[in-house]
Amino acid sequence: MTSQWNNGFVTNVTVNNTGTVASKSWKVTWTWGGNQAFVNTWNATITTGGTAVTAVNMSYNNVIAAGGNTTFGFQASFSGTNATPTVTCSAT
Repeated sequence: MTSQWNNGFVTNVTVNNTGTVASKSWKVTWTWGGNQAFVNTWNATITTGGTAVTAVNMSYNNVIAAGGNTTFGFQASFSGTNATPTVTCSAT
């Protein structure tokens, strides 16, 4: 997490390609651990459904060289505890 205040936070996420070939696309999914909600995002397209969240590449950052990485970020709000989500990542 980059920063947090009373009812919100900003974070940057790094997507690493640990494989031996460049990716054609990437996807990061997570389940919120509390009452979080998106305010805005950059360098990814975000979709939500209940507590489930999916972030996918933009057309300009889909290719990640072998051993390389890209980043995206978002601002979100929360109420109560800002619990850590469960995260998975995949690339094709």
